[in-house]
Amino acid sequence: MTKNYLLLSLLLCLGWHQTQAQPSGDNQRGRADVTCAFSYFTYQGQDQRFATPYDHSRQYLNPVRSGYYPDPSVCRVGKTFYMVNSSFGSYPGVPIATSQDLVSWQPAGYVLDRPSQLPLANQPIAHGGIYAPTIRYNKRNKTFYMITTNVGRGNFLVKTKDPSKGWSDPIWLPKVVGIDPDLLFDDDGKAYIVHNASVTGKQAYEGQTAIRLFEFDVKGDSTRGNFTEIVRGGTHVEEKPIWIEGPHLYKRGHYYYLMCAEGGTAEHHSEVIFRAKKPQGPWEEYSGNPILTQRDLGEDLLDPVTCTGHADLVEDGTGQWWAVFLGCRPYEGNLYNTGRETFLLPVTWKNDWPAILEHGKAVQTFNAKKGVQLKVRPSQTPEQLGITGNFSYTDRFDSTALNQRWTFVRNPSAFYATGTGGLVISGLPTSLSVKENPLAVFIHQQNASFTAETEMTQQSTSAKTVAGMLLLQGANANIVFGKTLRHGKPVLVLQRTEKEPVVIASAPIETGSVKLRVTGDGRWYSFYYQPQGQDWKVLATGVDASNLSTTKAGGFIGTLIGLGMCTIRE
Repeated sequence: MTKNYLLLSLLLCLGWHQTQAQPSGDNQRGRADVTCAFSYFTYQGQDQRFATPYDHSRQYLNPVRSGYYPDPSVCRVGKTFYMVNSSFGSYPGVPIATSQDLVSWQPAGYVLDRPSQLPLANQPIAHGGIYAPTIRYNKRNKTFYMITTNVGRGNFLVKTKDPSKGWSDPIWLPKVVGIDPDLLFDDDGKAYIVHNASVTGKQAYEGQTAIRLFEFDVKGDSTRGNFTEIVRGGTHVEEKPIWIEGPHLYKRGHYYYLMCAEGGTAEHHSEVIFRAKKPQGPWEEYSGNPILTQRDLGEDLLDPVTCTGHADLVEDGTGQWWAVFLGCRPYEGNLYNTGRETFLLPVTWKNDWPAILEHGKAVQTFNAKKGVQLKVRPSQTPEQLGITGNFSYTDRFDSTALNQRWTFVRNPSAFYATGTGGLVISGLPTSLSVKENPLAVFIHQQNASFTAETEMTQQSTSAKTVAGMLLLQGANANIVFGKTLRHGKPVLVLQRTEKEPVVIASAPIETGSVKLRVTGDGRWYSFYYQPQGQDWKVLATGVDASNLSTTKAGGFIGTLIGLGMCTIRE
């Protein structure tokens, strides 16, 4: 991720506290001033780029996981692959998924699912919280490790013998400053941490950063001695490269390899590679760098992918290597509401150097699969699993727990319940502009073209409180669509915030249940409602939703679609 180090320094100094989340109808503040309830939620992807039929047994779709799943990291244990992604200010944190073929990923919960593991108080949703997690397996002690940065607290790792049974509390690494730590467990039993940090001494130019290396004591779960600065600035230093980060350290044959992101995570993003005979260096730069980028392509591509980088490598058991990396699917210019997503490409080796994609070649939507055999069956295609493509799903909230696709913003209070009454939310709403937990549950927008629909069966009216659907990128980048009270009478309101909130549509509505529907098509969203016993009605069409693009909103997430309540300022 491209980061402003003044901002990071401020975030790392923020205070933090823990808030236990337990589904309940009572708000932790002891007040339950407003209540709303939802009977179902339906999502349907409708992207044109996914509309072409393809052979699931021989091909796969990119991205392999769509919608706000950035900074992927992957490891293999036996025949199973494990992948984690950044979660920033969302809770639970660090989604984890498993696969037998690197294509068909089964969501498997979250690594950080307790407040003691993930304090998020007062952190901004879009550029706070968890950055660039790495997952690794140590064969010697048969233990999984996940190492990452919580920018409101510092760098840490958690570990487990079995990811399905939960992870340890954080083991903090006070000497590891900066961001994006990675672990390598070497063949000789030694282990190393590499991470991004400021350069030692005086910075030669703005944006110059460095990669540091520590030896890691596996038995003591701590760093040994002081760090070694192994890369300063990046590749082609005479050109003043910026933001070398996201380092991953590998061992293959006689060489160690250091792969890093460079150039920031916008359109200039790239992936570069170095090699050495020992982890401390000296490190040799590959003359063919970058080994992945889309910055040298034109603007007239069909189904473009931009901002590629922050990659990780894995060998699939057959000798074939693969790269997972983040990329973006813009609908116009470099506007994208779906955030940074996870892509997959094979890696080729030549003269002991890896390459992910030839220079000047575009990332394709449909790709031939080679290496490990595809395990996708007609009953479990990636689309049907709800991870990529034009999938659909409906949640009726009739079980005792939320489906794992739903998340929160920051550590949640105990404001919700599920069961026979659907999703019931009760409490004292706050504004989306404050750094608190909104009274809402969220899913990721995973398609540029989509339809999302819900039925709100209950809402106790309150002036300045809106209950309904919340489309969120940040405090100053959101759209609120729901029911409120104006001059003592219920109304449906649509408020768009791009730095300042503006009510762009409203309509009187009767008491009782109401269905809400949002359809998105790239930049333009439309909003519909259906009062009980009536036909669908238009509230607004052609609403400019580019305020929900990451480029405009800032930060590193994609649009979150929420059900819940908030206060608004007109």
